[in-house]
Formats: sequence, structure tokens, C-alpha cells
Amino acid sequence: MLTDRLILRGADGYDQARFAHIFNARRPERYPAAVLLAESEDDVVDGVRIARDRGWKAAIRAGGHSFPAWSLRDDALVIDLGGFKEISLDENTGVVSVTPAVSSRELNAYLSDYGRFFASAGCPSVGLGGFLLQGGFGLGFRGWGYSAEQIVAIDVVTADGQLVRADEQSHSDLFWAARGAGPGYCGAITRFHLRTRPNLEGLASTMQVYPLERYAEVLEWAWGLHHTLPPDVALVPIAVIPPGSDEFMFIVRATALSTSRDHALEVLAPLAESPFLDDALVVRHAQPTTIAQGFEFADGIQPHGMRYRVDSAWLDGPPRDCIAAAKQLVTERPSGARGLAFFNFMLPRSDAPDMAMSLRAEVMLGSYIIYESEQNDQAYSAWHADAFKPLEPFTVGQYWGDSDQTQREVKTLTDDAWARLQQIRAGRDPSGLFVDYLAGPGGFRNRNGWEKN
Repeated sequence: MLTDRLILRGADGYDQARFAHIFNARRPERYPAAVLLAESEDDVVDGVRIARDRGWKAAIRAGGHSFPAWSLRDDALVIDLGGFKEISLDENTGVVSVTPAVSSRELNAYLSDYGRFFASAGCPSVGLGGFLLQGGFGLGFRGWGYSAEQIVAIDVVTADGQLVRADEQSHSDLFWAARGAGPGYCGAITRFHLRTRPNLEGLASTMQVYPLERYAEVLEWAWGLHHTLPPDVALVPIAVIPPGSDEFMFIVRATALSTSRDHALEVLAPLAESPFLDDALVVRHAQPTTIAQGFEFADGIQPHGMRYRVDSAWLDGPPRDCIAAAKQLVTERPSGARGLAFFNFMLPRSDAPDMAMSLRAEVMLGSYIIYESEQNDQAYSAWHADAFKPLEPFTVGQYWGDSDQTQREVKTLTDDAWARLQQIRAGRDPSGLFVDYLAGPGGFRNRNGWEKN
């Protein structure tokens, strides 16, 4: 019975349900009215209706990977989708239907049996729900764009408790918002319908590992190289402590999204011309790889059971100036902390679809502080905020997935998209059944806080 899976505050198992599936070990002191452990689409419909009838807000938890724990809200009903995982592929169209709690690893393990894949999150434990709602930095983002561009339809429970199919023709406002609205979406999505791609038989990766002190020169070279590489090369420079090491290093990783070995060798050839190879600690050129191996690398640098502080910035400015302003974020971490800083490049797009996630620039810098002790929470948050200040003159906004609006107010949508989204939310959810964006005392205002005066 559904009531057996509706766990009220104060009941046995409440704390376990409150934090179920949450990736970040930094657990906020927020107390929902109840948690519903959904196991089916009908459960989600009933959950939305229960929240409406009892005067609760509704918060949706898919994979639980959002670093600020977006789904954990005071006095709301958390509809936890962790027990509702379904995947099915239409082999004629290549469209996969998947529920939001299915992870990147689970989806691609399923698709591999059919010779296909989806450009999901690089971190294997990320659920599809939050990933796609925030746009989605997936494999091939540099040239292919956001993973949410591959959504062809969604099934969604509206604020009045109705389950509808939304696509470009029907309920198009809900469809538009689902591709980038982030954690303030005005519905409970029960299923995504996604275009998949044939497996990349020539998938290959080049990795060059440099001493951290060479980062500025190497990054400037990689930034210039980005302008010349074809769209089917993923290029992600990253400062990190690699698995098996105790030292921060600067790594240039390039992945050829190729259907043949010859094509991979051709598109990765410019990496072999790096003027800094004599300084490289490790060079592995055009090595055959798999999506599963990419997941293993991500797991190694984003360990489970740790506390995370994250932030990001879309950058628009001269590369040399941006690189200099990012020095602290790339070359330092607070004492006792691990972490990483990475650069996601994006090529200009003339064919980008009309969707909520429309804010973009040439490069996004993401930064993680990874640590163990609760005593460092505030100090590390302050360190991060200070380290991002030199980048403010070049910051257009930030990416939902690597943000915490409770700590730093940064724009995530274009002004036009934000205005349109507010109209959709007001029309679709006039009573505010679904929780609003998690932000500071002033609420989410889609602005860069340092520009408010």
C-alpha cells in the first residue's frame, strides 16, 4: 500500500528516508513533512495529489546527486523516485524511455546490449532527472551540445495531478522548460524519451599529464587548440589528484567520438603536436577506450562518502586573462582538502534548439572542494567564494549542475529564458505546489550578485 511507503516526520525510518540516495556527505539541516518512496508512475501521480490535498509543497528526488541537495526541503513532501527505475528501447526509432532515477551507468549498460549509447553525465552515479533538467554536460558536449537537446518527449505530472505527454507539439511549454529549467521545474517528470546514438566503435582518448605549475601555458595552448579541433572531439583540461597519486597535476584529456580507428587517429593527431610534451609526466595517445572506462575515471576523482563544495562560471574574456584569474582555483586547495578544477569547452552553435537552457559561453570552469570534516564547511565555502572573485569580470553566469545558489548568487539562464520560465511556472503552478529554487534569503533572481548595484 502507498501509505506504507509514506514516511512522516518522526516516524521510524524518517532520517534514513530523508537522506536516501543523497551523494554529498554534507547533509543540510532541512526537515520535510514526509518522504514518499515511489515505486511506480501511479505513485508519483498519487504523491503530487497527496501534497496538494495536505497543503505541502512537492519536491522530487531522482538520483540525489545535486550537491546542495535540492530535493531536501523543509515541510515539503519529498517524492523519492529511487525505487522506480524502468528503461525500454524502441529499436526502430532508437528512442529510449527511461525514468528519472536511472543513473548514467545503468542507462548505458542497458543500451550497450543494443549497440547504442546516450551522452549521459560523466559521473556514473548521476540520475537522469536532475542531469537533463539542468541541460546536461554529457559526452560530446563541446560539439554536440547539451544532452537535454536529445529529449523528444517527457511524461510529467502537472500541479493539478494530471499525467500528460509533453513534446514540441503538445504541452510544448512544459517540454521547453524541461530542457534547462533546473531544480525549479513546475512538474514531476516520470519518464524521459531520449534519442540515442549508435555505439562509437572507434572511441579513443588522449591523456597528457603535466606538472601543475605548467597549467597556464598548457591551458592556453589547449584553449587555442579547441578552436581548430572538429566537433566530434571532447576536450576537457582538468587539475586534479589522479587516482593512485597524492599530488595535484594538470591533465589534458581529449576523446575522439569516432566510429572508426582511422578517424580517431586523424582527429586526435593535433594533440600529439603539443609543444609541452617534453614536460609531460604521462602521455597516452589515442588509446582505445569505452564509456565504462570513462565512468571509472570519474568515480576515482569524485569519491563517494565525502563532503563537497562546488561552484562554476561561464567565462567570456581573453583566454590569458581568464587563465590568470583562475589561478587560485586551479593550483590551490584549502589545507586538508582534495578536489578538482575543470574546463568544459563549447563550440559556437547555429543549430541550437529553443529551450530553457540557453545561457552559454565558450568555456565553463567548474571547481570542487572535496573533504571529510564538517568543521571545515564554512571555511571552505568562504575560500571558494574568494577564489571565484577574480573571475567575476569575465563571468557570464554558471551551470546548474555545478552551482549552489545558497552560497553564491550567479545567473544560470538568459534574461529572455528566465522571463519565459516565470510565466510558464505561474501558469502551470499558480499556487506554488512544486518547490521553488533553493537559494539565499532573497530567493533565486537569476542575476550575478556582484552586479546588483
